[in-house]
Parts: sequence; structure tokens; C-alpha cells
Amino acid sequence: MSNLVRLNKYLAECGVSARRKADELIAAGKVKLNGKIVRELGVKIDPNIDQVEYAGNLLGQEKKIYIMLNKPAGYITAVSDDRDSRLVTDLVKVPFKIFPVGRLDKDTTGLLLLTNDGELANRLMHPRYEHDKTYQINLQREITDAALERLARGVELEDGMTAPAQAKRLGEKKISLTIHEGRKRQVKRMIEVVHNKVVSLKRVEFAGLVLETLKVGEWRFLKEDEVKILTERSLS
Repeated sequence: MSNLVRLNKYLAECGVSARRKADELIAAGKVKLNGKIVRELGVKIDPNIDQVEYAGNLLGQEKKIYIMLNKPAGYITAVSDDRDSRLVTDLVKVPFKIFPVGRLDKDTTGLLLLTNDGELANRLMHPRYEHDKTYQINLQREITDAALERLARGVELEDGMTAPAQAKRLGEKKISLTIHEGRKRQVKRMIEVVHNKVVSLKRVEFAGLVLETLKVGEWRFLKEDEVKILTERSLS
């Protein structure tokens, strides 16, 4: 039986990045195969024979880890930044190179997953799988029933109509909104369409996982059954 795997998949499995980002790294000449820079996409390797280098390090598959963080405001969801911004990876001290699954805006708080499992991260981020994301939103002013109904039906943004959502009133100026799309600043833009403004935004659920009692800035490893939930949902 062949042991060949695509180079981008191997990079993802080694925790370098998600598969799509791995293609960019290969095309940019940042990956070496058996001592030589490789730029061709779609190259297959035998992990038992071939040597792959990235950033001067010889790669081998790490133990997969999965972490839930209650992201504070003021941190960006990236692993590096040239403006000396505070990174979510600064909050999680583990002896592995990890990266965030998807993104939350700098001022958005709540549930963020981090992992070194590039394959799983890629499936969780891909829009084709339509993973639910639930946000609690504090608003500038009281929201009307008509506005809630508009959010639930979908609203027209400059990049197209949003898919139907679940919108619930939690208080006069507080709602929850569940969407499965991942457009840039989508929740804030949806709220603006119904003539209101987000004061604070917190993600409390993602792909079947719930933030629950994790305090702001705290993190924990996912439980075995939670990893199973993610794996099953990412394949469905």
C-alpha cells in the first residue's frame, strides 16, 4: 500500500498551518523537500522516507492538541504580527506550535479554538461545512421584534444576502445570534443593517462546543468527547 501523501497535507498534519495556507508557503519557496526548495503544488511525499523542512526545522508529526480559549478583547487571532500586537497564542503556553481556528475580531471575546491539527482546522474553517457559531451581543439601543425577524430571515450586505440565522432576545438591548457563515465583520454588519450598533460581542458556541464557565483569558485542553464532536462535525 502506498504511503504517499500530498505535501500540503503533511505540513498541516505537522502543525505548520492549515492546508490552504500550506500551499501558499510551498509556492513562496519556504518549504524544502530532501534539502531542495520545492514550489510545485500537488507534490506527494512518503513521510517515512522523504525529509521536509520548514523555517529551518526538520518536520515530524506532533501529537495533536486541541485547546479552547476564552479570548479577551485586545488580542488578534494570529500567530505573528509586524505591529507588535498582542496575539492569542501569547495566552496559551504549550510546547507545541499552535494556531487559531478561524478568527475573531480584536475587540470580540469568547470561544476560540487553537490546535496544531491543520486538517481538522481546515475542515472547521471551510464554508462548505456550515458550522454554527453563536454570539451574545450587547446593543446600543433596544432591538425591535421586526429587526429580530429580519436578522433571522437574512439581510442584504454589500457582499450579498446572508443565510437564515437564529436570533433570540436575551434582554432589551441584548440578543443571541447563530450563523454558519464566516464573512468579515459579518455580525456587526448585520446589526448595522437593522439600524443598531454592537457595543460588545462574545462568541459562546462553535461547532457544537460551548464556552460555559471558562473565565476571560483562561484556556483548557478539550476533553476527549469534545474532540470527537469536532471530528464528527468536520466530516459531516
